[in-house]
Amino acid sequence: MEREVRLLSEKRHRRRPCIMFSVTVVLLVFVIVGVALGLTLRHQNDSFKETFMSRCEKFKRSDCQKIWHAFEQAYVGRDPCNVPMEEYNPLLAAAPPQPACNRIMLWSKTKDVVHDFTEKRDCFGTLEDTLLGSVLDDLTWCGKEGSSETFTTGCPGWTECENNPVRSFWYRASAAFADAACGDVTAMLNGSISTPFYPTSIFGSIEVKRLNSTRVKSLNVVLVKEQNEVANCTNASLKDLQKELDKEIKYNCKEVEKSQIEECASDPQKPCGACW
Repeated sequence: MEREVRLLSEKRHRRRPCIMFSVTVVLLVFVIVGVALGLTLRHQNDSFKETFMSRCEKFKRSDCQKIWHAFEQAYVGRDPCNVPMEEYNPLLAAAPPQPACNRIMLWSKTKDVVHDFTEKRDCFGTLEDTLLGSVLDDLTWCGKEGSSETFTTGCPGWTECENNPVRSFWYRASAAFADAACGDVTAMLNGSISTPFYPTSIFGSIEVKRLNSTRVKSLNVVLVKEQNEVANCTNASLKDLQKELDKEIKYNCKEVEKSQIEECASDPQKPCGACW
C-alpha cells in the first residue's frame, strides 16, 4: 500500500508541470492572437487613411488633414447602423461641391458609361468627380462602439441597415451635389432595363427632389440604349420622374446609343452637345 501511495504521488507531481505548461501555451496563444488582431486593425486603419489622403491630395489646395478629421467624426466610435446622413454635415462643409452651371451629370444604373465619358471629356462632372466623391468612390468603412479605429471589413452592407456609414455618406453627398446644380442638368439613365427611373434610387429619392427651379432651368435625360433595348422615352417610370420634378423645371428626354456616346467620348474634336 505504501508503495502504491508513493507511485500515485509521483504521478501527480509529474502531471502538475504538464498542466502548467498547457495553461502557459493557451495564454501565449491568446496573447499572440490579440497582438495579431490589433496589428490587423491598425493596418486596416492606416491603409484606409493612406488611400483617403493620397486621393485627396490630387485635388490641389485642399486641407486634406482637416477633411479627414471631419470625415472621421461622422462614424468613428459609433454603432455602424446608427450613422444618419446629418453626421456628414461637417464633412460637406469642409469640402462642399462647387456650383456647376450646365455641367452637372447625374446618373442611375449607368455608372461605367458615365464615368468613361466624364474621364475623357471635360464638359460634365459627376459626384464621383468631386473631391469627396472621388476620394470615397468604391470604398467601404465603418466604426465600432468603444473603438477609435476605422474598419473596412465586418461593416454593414448597403441594405443591411438604413443608417450605415457608406449609405449615409452617399445620400448626404448626393443631396449637396444636387443643391450645387444650376442651369441645365443632364441625367444619364439606363434604357436596357424595364424601369429606368426608380423612385427609391439615390437619383430618384434624393437628387431629383433637390433640383430647385430657382437655380435649375432644365433636366435633360439621356436614355442610354444598347442592343437589348427595353425602355424608351415613353416609359411609364419616366412619367413618374416628371411628376417628381419641380414643375417649373423643363424636362427633355433623348434616346442615345451607348456606342455613340463611347465614340463621342473618344473624339475630342466633337462638341459634347453633339454626343446626343
